[in-house]
Amino acid sequence: MKVEILGTGCPKCKKLHKLVEKTVAETGVDAEVTKVEKIQDIMQYGIAMTPALVIDGTVKASGSIPKAEQIQTWLNEAAAKK
Repeated sequence: MKVEILGTGCPKCKKLHKLVEKTVAETGVDAEVTKVEKIQDIMQYGIAMTPALVIDGTVKASGSIPKAEQIQTWLNEAAAKK
């Protein structure tokens, strides 16, 4: 599964990235976590605010940092589809 953190490097973006990496490790799903920092690439997702979380091409959150429990649910749902 592909997990992307969209953001230009602000403190909230960095916090979301750390939280997602920790949650992926705790959940044990097979996921590649990457950061998307170029504005042109972020704009392709049609989001208005960062940070944003994208799982397998679907925007799950934008403009806020979701709770770890919610991230875990999304990861498990995406893993079940594989």
